[in-house]
Amino acid sequence: MIIAGAGMAGATLALALKSGGLKPLLVDPQPFDAQLAPTFDGRSSAIAYSSFRQWRAIGAGESLEPHAQRIEQILVTDGRTPGAAARKPSASFLRFDSGEISGRIEGEPLGYLVENRQIRAALSKAVIEKEIPVIAPMAAKNLEVTPGAARLILSDGRALTAPLAVSAEGRGSVLRQAAGIGHIGWGYGQSGVVCTVKLERPHEGVAHEYFLPSGPFAILPLTEQRASLVWTESTARGEALRNASPEVFHAHLMRRFGDFLGQVEVVGPTFVYPLSLLLAERMTAPRLALIGDAAHGVHPIAGQGLNLGLKDAAALAEVLVEAVRNGEDIGAEAVLERYARWRRFDTVTNALAFDAFVRIFSNDNPLLRVARGAGLAVVNRIAPARRFFMHEAGGGVGDLPKLLRGQSL
Repeated sequence: MIIAGAGMAGATLALALKSGGLKPLLVDPQPFDAQLAPTFDGRSSAIAYSSFRQWRAIGAGESLEPHAQRIEQILVTDGRTPGAAARKPSASFLRFDSGEISGRIEGEPLGYLVENRQIRAALSKAVIEKEIPVIAPMAAKNLEVTPGAARLILSDGRALTAPLAVSAEGRGSVLRQAAGIGHIGWGYGQSGVVCTVKLERPHEGVAHEYFLPSGPFAILPLTEQRASLVWTESTARGEALRNASPEVFHAHLMRRFGDFLGQVEVVGPTFVYPLSLLLAERMTAPRLALIGDAAHGVHPIAGQGLNLGLKDAAALAEVLVEAVRNGEDIGAEAVLERYARWRRFDTVTNALAFDAFVRIFSNDNPLLRVARGAGLAVVNRIAPARRFFMHEAGGGVGDLPKLLRGQSL
């Protein structure tokens, strides 16, 4: 089978399929060694403990372990003004602690924070070690479907034929468009300003998220006493921050950060990403399956975008491996419908929930402020509710694919 897109979701799927005895082929428009470049992607990702189990099961976990910062606590508060990070907890405050559920998750943390460049490097290394073929740099230009095969047309005019094609191309998926799969979506008028900082004081594995009127401001712990900042602003302010001098940028940053972690030094470049929602109308078409951002691009407010794509990869790999073992055609409509049915509800409900969070929290409406403050306070006081949300964020709720439970295919 052919996977268009050798990024984090596509490479994970390829490794999962290989672990189950299938023979995937990756196609990607970027040179494959670009995945290893330090500036290829300035973002970091919150990785659910279930997603990390999958990487261990498919042979990428060992390379990632040194770069994965355990998240032991998540502190959430609702603020109004810059500098909220330096304030003491109020009633509108929520604390998640891995110690509350450690017995049920076998000592795992709430999740891990890993730089995307390290994830890409580890997955690329595993792809090479497992001898999975990669055609790159080479873009997919079109998809032609016959009753028995998918025919992928490459940018150099070559055609590749396989029983199934998978689009892991991201939001601008060429194959999704070629298959006539529509999508719904909208922009939020917001940009995510992302940078990495060095901290004077230990972060102790604590992630902070402050809901400010302009959008969430997250301080996410990284290895080597660093943190990844995801700073949501209006599109105009995001562009202004992109073009600001280092001194001006740092001054604005400190107004939001506060001084509770001491001096903060920006290390490396600053990236600005527009924020929007994209939800494909279908996850499959004849001889085609969508995974990751090709199927659902969500707001980073809950840090679950990549985890949804990794869950897609685990589910699709399990469905396809079982189909092969049962002697089925992996591109058959009945096989693909099993995958779509497994992932459809989870994908839609999460996308809409994240959208609701953005609208509820990215404003200064006094009535909504009272309601959300009360909601945070109630959840913080009810231990079973806290534990449920921790399991949900860790990917431990629902009908989990084998790989997300740490089991081999």
